[in-house]
Amino acid sequence: MAEPAELTEEMIAELVQVFYDRARLDDDLGPVFNNAVGDWDHHLGVVTDFWSNALLGTQRYAGHPFPVHMNLPIKREHFGQWLALFRDTAEEVLPPEAARLAIGRAEFMAKSFRAGLFPFDPVVPSSATRTKDAPG
Repeated sequence: MAEPAELTEEMIAELVQVFYDRARLDDDLGPVFNNAVGDWDHHLGVVTDFWSNALLGTQRYAGHPFPVHMNLPIKREHFGQWLALFRDTAEEVLPPEAARLAIGRAEFMAKSFRAGLFPFDPVVPSSATRTKDAPG
């Protein structure tokens, strides 16, 4: 896996921490996260491992994230909100090349999760994911 040379584990940990600090305060996303996560230290560690694997190929995460999200009260509009918040955080916290990589992975993951949770929704062109309300 070709990762940006300037991307570090510390940057990934900061991305995860800052993103969740913001998501937990978000009017729409906060209740979903805050009601689902009991042990935030553990959750942040798991998510950091996930992104370390996704961005650096570290193999620290070997699970399957989709089943964990299947029974959460996720709504269609959450995908655009999650992506907008993730995109803003990645662009702020990571160097440009690393941010582009992380955002691309997040967009793919959101699209996959949305297709799994809402399989009968029409497919939305990827260019529409740049708007806040567009599905991922």
